[in-house]
Amino acid sequence: MGKISRIAGSLVEAEGMRGSMMYELVKIGEDRLIGEVIKLVGDTASIQVYEDTTGLTPGEPVDLTGRSLSVELGPGVLKSIYDGVQRPLDLIKDKVGDFITRGVVVSSIDKVRKWDFVPKVKVGDMLSAGDIIGEVKETEVITNRIMVPHRVSGIVEHIEDGRFNVTETVCVLKDDKGKEHDIMGMQVWPVRRPRPFKRKLECNIPLISGQRIFDTFFPLAKGGTAAIPGGFGTGKTVSQHQLAKWVDAEVIIYVGCGERGNEMTEVLDEFPHLEDPKTKLPLMERTCLIANTSNMPVAAREASVYTGITLAEYYRDMGYNTALMADSTSRWAEAMREISGRLEEMPGEEGYPAYLASRLAEFYERSGRVVTLGSEDRFGSISVIGAVSPPGGDFSEPVTQNTLRVTHVFWALDAKLADRRHFPSINWLTSYSLYLDELTGWFKKEVAEDWFEMRVEAMTILQKESELMEIVQLVGPDALPERERIILDVARMIREDFLQQNAFHDVDTYCSLEKQYKMLSAIRSFYAGAVTALDAGMDPAKISRLGVVDRIAKMKYVPEDKFDEEFKGIIKDIDQFKERTGD
Repeated sequence: MGKISRIAGSLVEAEGMRGSMMYELVKIGEDRLIGEVIKLVGDTASIQVYEDTTGLTPGEPVDLTGRSLSVELGPGVLKSIYDGVQRPLDLIKDKVGDFITRGVVVSSIDKVRKWDFVPKVKVGDMLSAGDIIGEVKETEVITNRIMVPHRVSGIVEHIEDGRFNVTETVCVLKDDKGKEHDIMGMQVWPVRRPRPFKRKLECNIPLISGQRIFDTFFPLAKGGTAAIPGGFGTGKTVSQHQLAKWVDAEVIIYVGCGERGNEMTEVLDEFPHLEDPKTKLPLMERTCLIANTSNMPVAAREASVYTGITLAEYYRDMGYNTALMADSTSRWAEAMREISGRLEEMPGEEGYPAYLASRLAEFYERSGRVVTLGSEDRFGSISVIGAVSPPGGDFSEPVTQNTLRVTHVFWALDAKLADRRHFPSINWLTSYSLYLDELTGWFKKEVAEDWFEMRVEAMTILQKESELMEIVQLVGPDALPERERIILDVARMIREDFLQQNAFHDVDTYCSLEKQYKMLSAIRSFYAGAVTALDAGMDPAKISRLGVVDRIAKMKYVPEDKFDEEFKGIIKDIDQFKERTGD
């Protein structure tokens, strides 16, 4: 036991801490606040406290726990809403009311509830770490696979089906030294230590989101990393909500890291009532929310990020594709800056700690598509999508720049597009995806052989439009050559009729890959027909007034089951237009 010697906001220094470890969990003061050792000098420890330190006084005790900050992993994680250190907010409310009081202790997972356990192995089977011993129906959508813990192996001595809580033994293994290991339905894992796996795989399968600008122009791979930087009001939170609702991952972990309370309230209020489009059941059946808002203790932002990625790794190890939304990593970096300042460390750029880049890299590298531990190969993935909130939308600031160095997809939100009510306000000229080379083969095989060529053609038109707009702003569009006026019309189609997508429209909120391809094909066919008509002497103004232009503009609102018929009608109109031009 140590004693508090100094208090500086979220940082507490304690003396008499000889024997403590780095990142050890400690209980501070009479209220037993949660803290974590982040620096050791002799017998003095610097502790970041994950609760409000108001009222603490020097001389109060600091108790060592002998373990790292850890999370409980087992049935009951999904459908939960946690704070940054995995305390269920609903249980806290039941215990202390609407406000979180200091030192409140609640169980992360319900230790009383009984689950139906179905064995998948039998007595005498040889098992190694990561093997699945049985299954529990955690929600209507997700089956929790009870696994042999890390560094445990042996022969099954006892196993039976029945109803158990997460702390009861469901299986007994005897290792080669004759020692018996009791396996429960729950594991405990330190949040700062990545969970092990056999090997990482190439990221060559896309994470389909149903958002046209993401899937067609800047795709993200399963197991990949993406950054969504943007200033206030540009649509970071709505973009992450859309991804959480629609990406083809089985499990969603949504981390609200230091965001405003009203934004997290919207998530907490909306998600339990959302219908999962795949199963028609509530989206929360496969979602876990971690709420750590801006008015909660600053240091807990770091814990919330590590808690989220550890929960994602747990479901990845079962063989699920998981997606982690972190909103936003800038708030986490600000917490690091504050703690670093209180530690009196030498500051780096703009006051951020010198280790900012390595901390971000450590977090994002825990993503990936992997072969999990176990006798039989299972494949799982974690895709990490982190929002960044640069002050004033300045992408040159340290958090954005260091995030770009470690992520492979850059979805740049643009304030000018947001002001024009163009959503998602992703700037197509500054965004990029480094997964294109790996994913092109999949798109050619699963969508269309000419997918990549059509994407390149659309991007070329948009880039050409950007060059022409400088001239248009000076002298107007009528001064342009006729062919370039057609390019402007087609670029407008791509921007408004394809890239612009309404997240709140019943039909347009999600667009399948097949529909995306056909929409872009229709615009491409119109462009080819317009060039042919222009060469035949037709006035560009007349081309832009054709009836098929309106049909192309409205095709995004045509339901999936009727779109094939509408697409054929649009292509037929274009072909008839070409024939009339030829005559």
